[in-house]
Amino acid sequence: MALLRHNCAPRPPPDVQCQLAHICCFFHNADILLTSTHRAARTAFCDWSHVVSPAMIRQCLKCRAVPVLQQSARAYSIFPTPLDSEEKEMLHRIVRVDHAGEYGANRIYAGQMAVLGRSKTGPLIQEMWDQEKKHLQKFNEILSENRVRPTALLPLWNIAGFALGASTALLGKEGAMACTVAVEESISAHYNSQIRALMEKDPERYTELLQVIKEFRDDEIEHHDTGLEHDAEMVPGYWLMKNVIQLGCKVAIYVSQRV
Repeated sequence: MALLRHNCAPRPPPDVQCQLAHICCFFHNADILLTSTHRAARTAFCDWSHVVSPAMIRQCLKCRAVPVLQQSARAYSIFPTPLDSEEKEMLHRIVRVDHAGEYGANRIYAGQMAVLGRSKTGPLIQEMWDQEKKHLQKFNEILSENRVRPTALLPLWNIAGFALGASTALLGKEGAMACTVAVEESISAHYNSQIRALMEKDPERYTELLQVIKEFRDDEIEHHDTGLEHDAEMVPGYWLMKNVIQLGCKVAIYVSQRV
């Protein structure tokens, strides 16, 4: 009965039969084309396999991957992986106190700009402040990348730095420049001591860290010289002011290393 029903099924009209025939022909030709392409690809691959060995392919992939891995590693290699707890503590102390110093310097320039920002000295102070912002940003990155705890005294340095900058700026341009000379001289001397310590240990091992410290040290020396060029020594009581500020800087450095 099923065969009878199948044979009795109505045939499609001639035009539809023609279209179906074209479709069947298209798929048949496509199948032949794909089969030929597949065979050609296999033949080419087999021919090239005698020239390009699997070992060469692995070497090529290795050469392409290594530079990427090296670049990724160097992005986080400001200081090397500590060999022991002693070296780890030393590196953390260095970065912690340097971050605190740059943070305090930023707050000092902020205080100076609050008083002298609209004066003729404003652009000069802003220029030095912009460099200090870059220093602070770099140390923020180093702290984060290497999981170094910042000093717990940042809230204190926030207030003290701004107060020092604003109070000395109230004495005029000369007072602000005298403060800059005192602070930058202390920071550059501190950077020099760190450079000497790292050079004595292993200059090649601490190459990246030394490069950062030397660059920032040179900027601090430039700020120091700028202050002298702009009448820092003309403020009344210059030497007393300088010694008092530098004593405060030494205390801040000592405490920030440990707290």
